[in-house]
Amino acid sequence: MDDHPGKSPDHLTIRVTHHDDPVFEVTEADAFASVRKYPNIVVRGPLFGLAEQRRGDRPRWRLMGELDSGFPQMVRDELNSHLWFKAKDETDDPAERRSLLAAVARLETEKVNEVSACGVRYRVVRADEFARIGDGSLEPPRATDPDDDGWDLDAPETCRTKGFVVDHAAAVGLSEGIGRAGLLHLTYTAERFPADVRADSQRALTTHPGVVLLPTTFRVVQRKEVSWSMVTGQHSTPQGARRALVDHLVRPFPKLPDLPDMPELPAWMKVDEKEAAVNERAAKKFMARRRPNELFVRGKRFEVVRVERMMRIGPDGPETPRPSDVDEYGPSQMHPPMDEHGNITYSS
Repeated sequence: MDDHPGKSPDHLTIRVTHHDDPVFEVTEADAFASVRKYPNIVVRGPLFGLAEQRRGDRPRWRLMGELDSGFPQMVRDELNSHLWFKAKDETDDPAERRSLLAAVARLETEKVNEVSACGVRYRVVRADEFARIGDGSLEPPRATDPDDDGWDLDAPETCRTKGFVVDHAAAVGLSEGIGRAGLLHLTYTAERFPADVRADSQRALTTHPGVVLLPTTFRVVQRKEVSWSMVTGQHSTPQGARRALVDHLVRPFPKLPDLPDMPELPAWMKVDEKEAAVNERAAKKFMARRRPNELFVRGKRFEVVRVERMMRIGPDGPETPRPSDVDEYGPSQMHPPMDEHGNITYSS
C-alpha cells in the first residue's frame, strides 16, 4: 500500500546522485572500502545542540553550532544566553526586544525544546553518536576525510557543523545514501540501556522515520582490555584530535599562577616528573610522523577514531530530546532582568 502517492515527503526521501569527478570517485571508493572493513556500529549515546529555522529556510533547519552537549538543559541555557544577548546588543526595536525576552522568560522557567522570537524558530535538537567497528577495532580516519598537518596546539578549530543545513531530501552520494538507509531502523537494543530509553528509541522510528548524517568528527580514545574510554572531545579534523592528544600528554593540567600562600596541590593533581618526561618524548615521536592515528605510551594505547552522528527527522524537522533523555539540573534565571528599551536591572 502506498501511503504517499506521488511525490514522497522530504523527510522520507533519500536522493542519490553521482558526480563525474576524480575526488568524488575516490571518496566513494574509500567509503565503500571502509564500510566493508568496519561493518558494525557501536552507539555511544545522544548529543544535543541548537538549530534555527528562518523564513527563507523553511522547511529546512540550520544548525547553530557544534552538537556536543550531553544534556538538553545545557543547550536550553545556551539558547537562553543567545537570545538575551541578542536582545541586549542586536536590536533597538522595543517590539523585537519584547519578542526575544518573552522567549528568554520561557527558557528560565520551562524545560521547553522550542521557542520562537522575531519570526525565527529555535529548537533544541538531538543526534546519536556512533562509530563503526570491525574485528574488534574502531574505524580510524579515512584517507579522504578533510585533514591538515599543523601541530600548533593553540590553533583555533573550524566548526564544520555550524551552519549545516538539515535537508533530508538533499542529493548525496551512493555510499551515504546506502549508509542512511541502513540506519533507518537503528534503535537502542542493548540491555545496558534502561527500558524507557529503549522504548523511546523504538518510538522514534515512527515519529521521526528519516535519518540525516551530520559532518563527521574525530575523537581520541584509550583502548582498554574489552572497551574504550574517551580522552578528548569532538574535533572537526583528525589532526585536531591528534593535537588534542599531544596536549593531553604534555599539558595534562592548566598551569596555575604562582601566588603567595597558595595551598599545596592535592597528590592526584601533581605531575610526576618522570612520567611527564616519558609523555614528552612520546609526543615528540608522535608529531614526527605524518598523520599518525595510534600511540602507545606507558602501557596505554591511544587511538584517533572516526565518529559519526545521525539525526532523526520527522515531518516537522529534526528530533528534539526524548522523555528519557536526562538532565542534571533544571531551568533557571541566568541573566538580570531587561525591559523592552534595553534597560537592565542589576540586583544589589
